[in-house]
Amino acid sequence: MARMTAPSPLPPSHPPAEGPVAPADGPLVVALSSRALFDFEAENRLFEASDDHAYMQLQLRQLDTPAPPGVAFALARKLLAFNAGSAHPRVEVVILSRNDPVSGLRVFRSCGHYGLAVERGAFTRGASPWRYLKPLNAQLFLSANEADVRSALEAGVPAARVSPEAPQASAAHPQELRIAFDGDAVLFSDEAELVYQRDGLQAFHDHERAQAATPLAPGPFKPLLQALLRLREAGGASGMRVRTALVTARSAPAHERAIRTLMDWRIEVDEALFLGGLPKGPFLREFEPDFFFDDHPRHIASAAAHVPAGHVAHGVANRR
Repeated sequence: MARMTAPSPLPPSHPPAEGPVAPADGPLVVALSSRALFDFEAENRLFEASDDHAYMQLQLRQLDTPAPPGVAFALARKLLAFNAGSAHPRVEVVILSRNDPVSGLRVFRSCGHYGLAVERGAFTRGASPWRYLKPLNAQLFLSANEADVRSALEAGVPAARVSPEAPQASAAHPQELRIAFDGDAVLFSDEAELVYQRDGLQAFHDHERAQAATPLAPGPFKPLLQALLRLREAGGASGMRVRTALVTARSAPAHERAIRTLMDWRIEVDEALFLGGLPKGPFLREFEPDFFFDDHPRHIASAAAHVPAGHVAHGVANRR
């Protein structure tokens, strides 16, 4: 049987705009929605069934009742822990929420209750808050609102839609921030995924073998990985560490291009899992990340059964 000829490379679909880049000595700014940081699902059900006035009154009655931790709570707490013993903040967590200002009172009081040093926030009462990401110089945005996430990604800000029903992160690594990334359409562009969608798995493997020495173009989350590595390299008195993982559906021979791309970027990850289509959830359960980012809804569903997960609505798998 004749070997299939590798198709010519395709440009990535809808590349994100150039987003904010933090200065090397500036803080990593992470923006979280209220529902990402805290569990407001019961209150949100009231909002969806009634109106924002009933929601506001409920939040006001519960002003002194701390909200339960949400899916990104452990991520926020570990990020802020990097500031311990530092004269200047290395990380800043801000709230960017469709909540109303009254509900924002409970958000800030809940932060105070848990000792989270969150000082900045924008509460827009139903309007999309993503437009404030660039003035904040945010390098990550997590929200339960898909439209806000898509808008942020189009503006060049790494963003993901959280799964509020996902379990809390493991408490087994209190001094280590653990982040896992998918490859194509997340760390890398979706150019190889386009080949797979168009021509199938064998063509994808042929293409990636032929292009093994050609670095993939950056995806929307490359800047976040770089910022995390700068955080690790800066050291400091906090004692916090960073551990990263690439968790991809790629397998040999397509693994080589992924590794060579990271080498070309001078980026090191601590673990690389080439799963060849196996469900990612069980592997992520063992890695125990504080957050995992993937562009494919099927992989997010598998992951969210075990770990905090965020859907990156970017690339060919998310075309409307």
